[in-house]
Amino acid sequence: MQRKPTMTTIPAKSPGPATATTAFGVIAAISFCHLLNDMMQSLLPAIYPNLKSELGLSFSQIGLVTLAYQVTASILQPLVGAYADKRPTPLALPGGTLFSLAGLMVLSVAHTYWLLLVGASMLGMGSSVFHPESSRVARMAAGGRHGLAQSMFQVGGNAGSAIGPLAAAIVVVRWGQSSLAFFALLALLSCAILWNVSRWYRDHGLTRLSSGSGRHKESFALPRGKVLGGIAILLALIFSKYVYLASLSSYFTFYLIHRFGVSVQVAQIHLFVFLGAVAVGTIAGGPLGDRFGRKYVIWFSIAGALPFTLLLPHASLFWTGPLTVLIGLILASAFPAIVVFAQELVPGRIGMISGLFFGFSFGMGGIGAAVLGEVADRFGIESVYAICAFLPAIGLLALFLPKVGGERAGAG
Repeated sequence: MQRKPTMTTIPAKSPGPATATTAFGVIAAISFCHLLNDMMQSLLPAIYPNLKSELGLSFSQIGLVTLAYQVTASILQPLVGAYADKRPTPLALPGGTLFSLAGLMVLSVAHTYWLLLVGASMLGMGSSVFHPESSRVARMAAGGRHGLAQSMFQVGGNAGSAIGPLAAAIVVVRWGQSSLAFFALLALLSCAILWNVSRWYRDHGLTRLSSGSGRHKESFALPRGKVLGGIAILLALIFSKYVYLASLSSYFTFYLIHRFGVSVQVAQIHLFVFLGAVAVGTIAGGPLGDRFGRKYVIWFSIAGALPFTLLLPHASLFWTGPLTVLIGLILASAFPAIVVFAQELVPGRIGMISGLFFGFSFGMGGIGAAVLGEVADRFGIESVYAICAFLPAIGLLALFLPKVGGERAGAG
């Protein structure tokens, strides 16, 4: 109890209050790099229609490509995060982008299925390094506004995911698979920016994180059983969210082409609009959690999508667009609140928790894509959306989440 006056009375020029100041420049830098990273990653599913026709792939094979990418992206993330908690490695941020560069270069010349799997796996390795470390930086730079910082960081990734299909429609569809090598140059730009971020991380960020984690240990200590139960519920919510999103990100273009007879370019524009809605929902989710409490945002953002997912398989082309926009807006608002809620459940393990949740989301998306590809091959592409329509009902589990620090964002 004697520490609080010390922290509130030291002068603004001393190191302590850095934890109370939001470093928007740093957050903007990692958000932009998140945009570049996820734009490069999203080029893979965006060119699936081209790869399917050129290499004669089945839906099951496409699902396995997604699985190869997302499993490599997911398995390593909690390991990278746990290692960084014990031995922070600022240079991992710029270094990880080189895997993405190599992955796109391989994909640009992949004319066999196995080479395609290698390129997808290398892309995944780039994400496995980037996400947990950059999420740690968002926490360092938040200055107490953790939901806002996570939203700003994650919206960069959502924007990149939305731009990827549009870039594929404009560039890759026109100039072919080899044009992926051009996008690999973006990894060099990201590497240069992250080099500067890593210097801030080393010189200022570690001090902020260490002083902030001490406060959270005092404020948010919960019994082990409640912590584990809360993490299990949050992972179940991630499962429902990302398996459903996998149905749209991997197969929505095929669904539109099959059911409504639209062109590949039109289908990719529909995918771009959906992913743009995901970006808007993400930027809203964190600040709403800061203001009203993360538990309520988490509950609404999963279960609130249920009416619209149930309507989607029966909608016309005209209504499919608005429904997918609403689904994207509502579902996407969950993730920033989920990540910050989990970080507060397990204070002092920011890297491990970030890696676990980013990795689990990638893994569930990959497994979901593989399983849904098999479902599409056996029962038709429309059956995928009839089955997935019920997944948001899992969001009702959020009612059983424990209370963390008064459950107000400002408590973070």
